[in-house]
Amino acid sequence: MDGGGRLARSLRLPRPQADLKAAAIGAAILLREWVIEVSKRRPPPRPVARVESNHRVIRFVERYVPRRTGIAATVLMLVASAAFGAVKGGHVEEIATALSDARNAVANSVGFRIVGVTINGRKQLTQDEILAIGGVNGHSSLLFLDAAAVRDKLIASPWIADATVLKFYPGNLQIDVTERSPFALWQEDGKVSVIADDGAVLESYVAKRFTTLPLVVGKGAETRARDFIALLDRYPQVRPLVRAAVFVGERRWNLRLKNGLDIRLPEQDVGRALATLSKLDKEDKLFTRDITAVDARLPDRVTVRLSEDAAKAREELFKDKKTKRKAGDA
Repeated sequence: MDGGGRLARSLRLPRPQADLKAAAIGAAILLREWVIEVSKRRPPPRPVARVESNHRVIRFVERYVPRRTGIAATVLMLVASAAFGAVKGGHVEEIATALSDARNAVANSVGFRIVGVTINGRKQLTQDEILAIGGVNGHSSLLFLDAAAVRDKLIASPWIADATVLKFYPGNLQIDVTERSPFALWQEDGKVSVIADDGAVLESYVAKRFTTLPLVVGKGAETRARDFIALLDRYPQVRPLVRAAVFVGERRWNLRLKNGLDIRLPEQDVGRALATLSKLDKEDKLFTRDITAVDARLPDRVTVRLSEDAAKAREELFKDKKTKRKAGDA
């Protein structure tokens, strides 16, 4: 026991072998963590096969692809980008016009300017109108003028039935046209147009010089007018009095005379009805009587409708006759 009355025991010091073992374990742990950290920072090594493949591609390009291909590809990419931008921006037509004017200017400068134009066959259209329809202007050169395209533009106009375009180098152009003639005025749904004899609409408005043309009215009248008016011309007793021909139900015609009289024609055998009407007017002045309508649709009779005044006068006449008859009987 020590002097304080406590038991005295021996102290055990740590063995040197245990300390070395603990130190070794700690170092191994630190080394492992460092290796993991370094492996995270470094990229994984490329496969040998991929590296070899890349080298093969490089050797192929160096051997077989011509020089300056990269420059050409870059220029092509820029041109494609510009074209895409023009299309998206809606400037294609402007660019095409500018390019066309540029090449025409070059051709004109070397002697291919159009200096003489001959147009044959025109009647209704002026020379300037025909050139404008064909797309020929002061910038056009004979060298780059597409004769077929000019002809296509011309015959697309309702006024021109056919056209021929000839180029005579170095600077003369000849255009031969066959025009459609204005034949009649056609009214449908309140809209009046000038038409040719084949029914083609020449103008959607009526100029003063066309106001004397015959008037046809109704759906389908534009394509049937030529045959009907040709038939009507065979009856001079009727034709000068007609103000309009009305096509009814796309089946038959009615006539509206200048004095307001309506004449109903049959669907078949129209010539017979016109002949009968001509005879009645010649003998009995049918078209100048106080009537409002004539129905010639039945083959064996012609029916007339009196005006209000004529109907009243006729009624009064019958009353007077009836009264006189009663008085006579009395």
